[in-house]
Amino acid sequence: MAKTDPNQQITETLIGKANLKQNIYDNTHSAFEMLKDILKEISEDINSSQDLDDERIKLSFSDTGEFSAQLKVAGDMLVFNMHSNIFQFDRSHEIWKTKYIQENSSAGFSGMISIYNFLSDSFKYKRMEDVGYLIARVFINHDNHFFVQGKNQSGFGFSTLGENTIDRTNLEGIVRAAIQYCLDFDLLVPPYDNVKLATVGQINQSITDAKLKTGKRLGFQFNSDDID
Repeated sequence: MAKTDPNQQITETLIGKANLKQNIYDNTHSAFEMLKDILKEISEDINSSQDLDDERIKLSFSDTGEFSAQLKVAGDMLVFNMHSNIFQFDRSHEIWKTKYIQENSSAGFSGMISIYNFLSDSFKYKRMEDVGYLIARVFINHDNHFFVQGKNQSGFGFSTLGENTIDRTNLEGIVRAAIQYCLDFDLLVPPYDNVKLATVGQINQSITDAKLKTGKRLGFQFNSDDID
């Protein structure tokens, strides 16, 4: 009986999983680069509208790094982040009940692009204590199939993995849904008890570094059951 190489199984697993994750990373990175182009194009198209002649409310796109981009939409800032790592869903996740994943478990590994909604003034005045809200996450696998996890009212769609391939048309739909969502998601007055106390130092600080935290729903619960 031939002696089993103790390193063979480790090597085979390492090579197989490393290749899988690298392919997913490449797919996600390519999608994120396409997303940046779409953000730039949409902002230019909307800004060129004859009806949009007020410079204060025009869209502004910024490429802030390999894994990050921003789109200023009037008083809002949409922040798009690509995570550099690859994830697998918890075994309790609904994704494992789909035929697609049951027939190909490697399809359960995904890259991730997150979309956050901040107030644009939080960046303008460097209010580091201000909060943003995760409004959607895009998961992309080795087949370039994807799905979007987002707020119920956001209209993102694409909730089932294996039915859609990431492409320019689908990414445009995601971006437009994100823009519409942040425009419909208004700033609310924070509960009185959350802001009734302030130090002399906080009041005396300039607006650029004040620690009076601001967010669209500060003090209101961001329920997990609002997530598709």
